[in-house]
Amino acid sequence: MFGLWKTWKALEARGIMGINRRNADYVLKYNKRSLYPIVDDKIITKERAIAAGIHVPELYGVISTEKEIDNLEEIIGARNDFVIKPAQGAGGDGILVIADRFEGRYRTVSGRIISHEEIEHQVSSILTGLYSLGGHRDRALIEYRVIPDQIFKSISYEGVPDIRIIVLMGYPVMAMLRLPTRQSNGKANLHQGAIGVGVDLATGLTLRGTWLNNIINKHPDTTNAVDGVQLPYWDGFMKLAAGCYELCGLGYIGVDMVLDQEKGPLILELNARPGLNIQIANDCGLTLRTHAVEARLEDLKARGVSESVEERVAFVQEMFGHIPAVEG
Repeated sequence: MFGLWKTWKALEARGIMGINRRNADYVLKYNKRSLYPIVDDKIITKERAIAAGIHVPELYGVISTEKEIDNLEEIIGARNDFVIKPAQGAGGDGILVIADRFEGRYRTVSGRIISHEEIEHQVSSILTGLYSLGGHRDRALIEYRVIPDQIFKSISYEGVPDIRIIVLMGYPVMAMLRLPTRQSNGKANLHQGAIGVGVDLATGLTLRGTWLNNIINKHPDTTNAVDGVQLPYWDGFMKLAAGCYELCGLGYIGVDMVLDQEKGPLILELNARPGLNIQIANDCGLTLRTHAVEARLEDLKARGVSESVEERVAFVQEMFGHIPAVEG
């Protein structure tokens, strides 16, 4: 028992945030329940983002009822690639990524050949709530398939790498690049075997990685180093994430973004209960950073002022950056 207490005190001294603290001190404190639908439903998130002028993957169509499955062929049209996903899904479950057509059928991103009927069956499963939070009836959205920027080619296995930034009251506090692996079946989900790589907030330079809760420096499939990679458009990603506070009104969120090779940075979704493995990838506790932001907010409140998106980003980059920002 004494050993456990010592371990807990050591983690607390490093500012490591546990689930109970995250839920009590941040999720419950800063996230109004009435605003959860904005982030729990990808269609609502997408609509809000579009209205705010924020770039997201283009929405081709929505299927809400079994009868509307008849519209699927019309929604797909002549497109060779697209994505079908549950509006209220979690953890990447239920997502079907079509990369091409083949002899009247479709080829998934993993190379599997499926029929139109199989796609309809997947949509039907989504509608029943098979993949939704709480098992409630859901809607299926058909959208643009993101083509990852070439910078990820050497450090990712199939799928689409994404960038998660945790944001407290509009201040980005920690960032992570999530890289699909063979084990994760091309999905950027850490629990399914994807890699989490810390990212320096000041420069967008990748740090070390974590895979299945182990510290790594190389991708297990490509064997290339995952650290020391300069992510393009980094300030743009930071400003996008910071601006999501105004977009949804929730004070503690995870913002998931991708870098498309043609369309640049896009927002995929928002998460009101972001996971905590990001701390392992960054070798840093969230609590130290969240306390610094809360102190900043108290100071600004006492002076009767607030900060713009740009000012918030500049503050966290100076406060939490591992390395000085590179000019240009």
